[in-house]
Amino acid sequence: MSILFPAIDLKGGECVRLKLGDMAQATVYNTDPGAQARAFEEQGFEWLHVVDLDGAFAGEAVNGAAVEAIIAATKNPVQLGGGIRTLEHIRFWLGKGITRVILGTIAVRDPGLVREACKQFPGKIAVGIDAKGGKVAVEGWAETSELTIIDMASRFEDAGVAAIIFTDIDRDGVLTGINWDSTLELARSTPIPVIASGGLASMDDISRMIQSDAQILEGAISGRALYDGRINADEALAELRASR
Repeated sequence: MSILFPAIDLKGGECVRLKLGDMAQATVYNTDPGAQARAFEEQGFEWLHVVDLDGAFAGEAVNGAAVEAIIAATKNPVQLGGGIRTLEHIRFWLGKGITRVILGTIAVRDPGLVREACKQFPGKIAVGIDAKGGKVAVEGWAETSELTIIDMASRFEDAGVAAIIFTDIDRDGVLTGINWDSTLELARSTPIPVIASGGLASMDDISRMIQSDAQILEGAISGRALYDGRINADEALAELRASR
């Protein structure tokens, strides 16, 4: 399908990008998340990927006001992750207008909650699989489990999960390119649509997205490369639309 999801990562109410998932290595790109969301819509993006980084560590929403400002500023569908750990959290954000929520740590800790969420909110639940060295990481990437990426995905094949967002932490924020081998291996192993995240670096990655074997993906998330201008939004969106 080849959707390019621009990312807004929230820390202290501001739009930041981390390097290798390290909260101490944050670069602020915009102090107004709502304005950033509006800018992405005006550039022609069709979706928005938002992560409450502080929430991922706290286990509850920390940047709620910033998320609500984003929802108010854009007509685009928004997927939100970071600190969403209960059915109440899910219900709250869907009620506020989030299109789908991303469950990460809780999907490792309590797969049953993911299944229940998929039943209660069909089509609204995505699972975030964040990997370090091929193993699933949790708690804002601070801990690594013994689960492999493919084992994790297989847990939810019959649950009704709308998408898997796969992030290679070793690539995140360092502009070395998406880990295409691992991402496509995951996509081939599961019927759940997969979104690539972590490392999207240049127009080369955009060109890679439209190759026939990558068409299995729902799309990819871009953060730092968009903010830094390494990816030209107009060119990238034109290339992706032409491939559909």
